[in-house]
Amino acid sequence: MENIRNFCIIAHIDHGKSTLADRLLEYTNTIQVTAGQMLDNMDLERERGITIKSHAIQMEYEYQEKKYILNLIDTPGHVDFSYEVSRSIAACEGALLIVDSTQGVQAQTISNLYMAIDHDLEIIPIVNKIDMPNAMPEEVEDEIIELIGCEREDIIRASGKTGDGVSKILEAIVERVPCPVGDKNAPLQALIFDSIFNSFRGIITLCKVTNGVIRKGDKVKFVQTGMEYDADEVGVLKMDMKPTKELSTGEVGYIISGIKNATEVKVGDTITHIEQPCEQAIAGFQVVKPMVFAGVYPIDPNDYENLRASLEKLQLNDASLTFLPESSQALGFGFRCGFLGLLHMEIVQERLDREFNMDVITTVPNVSYMVYDKMGESKEVHNPSGLPEPTMIEHIEEPYIKASIITSADYIGPIMTLCLDKRGELVSQNYVSGNRLELIFMIPLGEIVIDFYDKLKSISKGYASFDYHIDSFRPSKLVKLDILLNGEPVDALSTLTHESNAVGFGRRMCEKLKELIPRQQFDIAIQAAIGGKIIARETVKQVRKDVTAKCYGGDVSRKRKLLEKQKKGKKRMKQVGNVQVPQKAFLAVLKLD
Repeated sequence: MENIRNFCIIAHIDHGKSTLADRLLEYTNTIQVTAGQMLDNMDLERERGITIKSHAIQMEYEYQEKKYILNLIDTPGHVDFSYEVSRSIAACEGALLIVDSTQGVQAQTISNLYMAIDHDLEIIPIVNKIDMPNAMPEEVEDEIIELIGCEREDIIRASGKTGDGVSKILEAIVERVPCPVGDKNAPLQALIFDSIFNSFRGIITLCKVTNGVIRKGDKVKFVQTGMEYDADEVGVLKMDMKPTKELSTGEVGYIISGIKNATEVKVGDTITHIEQPCEQAIAGFQVVKPMVFAGVYPIDPNDYENLRASLEKLQLNDASLTFLPESSQALGFGFRCGFLGLLHMEIVQERLDREFNMDVITTVPNVSYMVYDKMGESKEVHNPSGLPEPTMIEHIEEPYIKASIITSADYIGPIMTLCLDKRGELVSQNYVSGNRLELIFMIPLGEIVIDFYDKLKSISKGYASFDYHIDSFRPSKLVKLDILLNGEPVDALSTLTHESNAVGFGRRMCEKLKELIPRQQFDIAIQAAIGGKIIARETVKQVRKDVTAKCYGGDVSRKRKLLEKQKKGKKRMKQVGNVQVPQKAFLAVLKLD
């Protein structure tokens, strides 16, 4: 056990952690790096240049004539995937904190660092990209010293591109990161931190052994679910899986036990032996709380069961996704899914399409609200259609977030305006270093769900960094905005919005739908309504045949007779005709501005 080191890499998005991981793998001769970012093995990750999943891999390293086993977990940097980071941190004793020498400390750097400090991890600060012409290692080192209070000589300068400083990083991991603690002879306790679905082998469970030993063929039990299995195969994670006879205390590896049902594996669960079980499960692992909710419906109603199976398999690989069945008048049967943010929602949609060939419609995303009725009872509502009648509602509370924005002083004006427009309140502002400062705002979560992040990036020319966590629920004047097509409400387009935004939002929505809904043989009235009050209206004009074209002169009553006949036909059509809302309309609502 003295020769094992478990560590993860934490950083803000785009600070070069996956490239640096490649250099560590090359230096320890674990693999030959053929393409960049070897651990980002999903097509989506390569295309977008971001890490979506955390990836575990084992390296062997010889230092002072001793062989060490290093278990590396590479983590994502985007705020939407912070749950992946928290899972990785739970399986480690140390963390490499990587900061880009051209950009300095950013919001996600700070939030991931605090997460690591809460778990008592040994932090090794690294200034990356020192080979860049615009690098400012001295200033960035000052920021790190101010942030974690370390000595300047503790900070390692490195470059993921050229491989500078990689040997120093490996030495620091061996010298500074503590070896795992645990009792090899105690009853087995292993923490599940991830799982993978394999269509031939069933569900592969990734875990870290905290106490005891697990051997091939052992009978094991999952504490939370109470299910019992045989460990058909155990092994360690190289670039591929490598079977071994046993996994002992402190090791990170995988177990295959032929589990077919996705609901039987819970991330954060504890594995133990059936004959000699542990007294209690491993504590301190948080259950994920989704921030954004949206309905996901199959385009073909017959695909409902396939969509359920696809979501279950995806949930194995992405534990932060939650879903419950729901139905809608406009779209039939589907699921109400909970996501950690908009990028997460986009990635899940893309993965459903690529990995499972599922064509889905996603409704307007919204957040959860607490509704208090006049009977004094409260309930959590994720969907505007789940609201009680307006006369029954006492008040509604919406979630507020505490947002931390780190930016240079040049962009402070536009960022302030953006946050105040979103009903934000400035809590504090303090200088991080030089002309960079941190702004703390309280903002309603519903306001930042759709396009806040994109706008923040564009007004700050990509320099501002953003991180948030849920703070509390506060009473708010919210109204339910319905969209009616020919007097029929389309429940999938309903939204809860603040009273002050409702009229403008309703008007923009009607104008957008007028562009997107194709013309029919009859007039289509598009209306936005709050309760019984119509606040905006647009009309999609009917396609008409010129029925009076054959009348050359003669009495006007001949023309009138033909027009009246056409009018009756149109009226009849309107009664039986129904209006299909195209998929583009649901997506357009997200990009109204």
